[in-house]
Amino acid sequence: MLDLIAALGLALAVEGILFAAFPDGMRRAMYEAAHSPSDRMRIVGIISALVGVAIVWAVRQFG
Repeated sequence: MLDLIAALGLALAVEGILFAAFPDGMRRAMYEAAHSPSDRMRIVGIISALVGVAIVWAVRQFG
């Protein structure tokens, strides 16, 4: 559970840094995401989740 809380905190920190550093780019990305078809968003979400799980697995195995 502590790992989950730490991961959420890290995700928020990275997202905050991106919004602070590139506000216009993030606004554009959010606009494009909001206007993308649901199927595309679902595919991107699944791929992102799989990549995230693979990264966590690799770090746990080799780290």
